[in-house]
Amino acid sequence: MKLKIGDKAPNFKGIDENENNISLSDFKDKNLILYFYPKDNTPGCTNEACNLRDNYAMWIEKGYEVVGISPDSVQSHQKFKTKHELPFRLISDPDKVIIKEYGAWGPKKLYGREYEGLLRSTFVIDENGIIINIFEKVKTKDHTNQILETIK
Repeated sequence: MKLKIGDKAPNFKGIDENENNISLSDFKDKNLILYFYPKDNTPGCTNEACNLRDNYAMWIEKGYEVVGISPDSVQSHQKFKTKHELPFRLISDPDKVIIKEYGAWGPKKLYGREYEGLLRSTFVIDENGIIINIFEKVKTKDHTNQILETIK
């Protein structure tokens, strides 16, 4: 089932880069930018993370928290977060439970070859746990402005 704007966001439980539990209920009464990305330290994923990092203070001021999710390991997330000084948490989802729950896994094409992979996407969730926006065509270098245009 594909999630739509207006749907209740699936509750998730995962582990962050410090091996702490993290779940959607931790963000009750907060807005959340939940973004799914394929792999730590790849160009597009680094651009996206750094764009959100560079605007993190503004997001907090506007009442939004940011959380990234990928299939990478906790150790990979630790290194990625430290290297790029990311102020937000990263969820390790190697079994792709949360990724699939949010519909961020599916068929992709690269050089004419089809394969299953992570579909870069972002879900903006309001303080009541309702999805208020979904981005499936993410502008990695300008993702903050892409999101801002829809929440003004």
